[in-house]
Amino acid sequence: MMSAMSTETGTTDDAGPSIQQMLFPDMTCFGCGPANPDGLRLNSYEVDGIVRATFTPWPQHDNGGGYLNGGIISTVLDCHGAAAVMLEADRRGWKPAPGQDLAYVTAGLDVRFRRPTPLDEPLEVTAELTAVDEPEMTVVCAISHGGKTRATGTAVWKRWRPRT
Repeated sequence: MMSAMSTETGTTDDAGPSIQQMLFPDMTCFGCGPANPDGLRLNSYEVDGIVRATFTPWPQHDNGGGYLNGGIISTVLDCHGAAAVMLEADRRGWKPAPGQDLAYVTAGLDVRFRRPTPLDEPLEVTAELTAVDEPEMTVVCAISHGGKTRATGTAVWKRWRPRT
């Protein structure tokens, strides 16, 4: 049974649409794009002031040793952090530049692999903003399972102002 914070297409229970579905429904990002049928389609929700998601890896995400691949871990941390950043930007009225889908882009992501991450069980993902300013935001994310932190990521997001 899927939880209200599912990574499956759509939502269940009373959670309503995810941050991704509300703010960038046409995004095709591999990790969080609702419009990418082959992607992870991460669904993030704000719960008690923290952005949360549940992610269940696929067998194809194996690192060769029976655990979750580090690239997928990094993608989940990056994309889940995006949800926290875009939600805050939306609340503050910091809209994307004309013709762009997102108001911010990842400028840097520091990932720390703390312990092996299970491949076949639901993982809890959290994100909290630690610095908020229009030109730049910082978000700290974590993936946990069984009450233990498996990976963390600190990301700096910059205001997206495309140059021509």
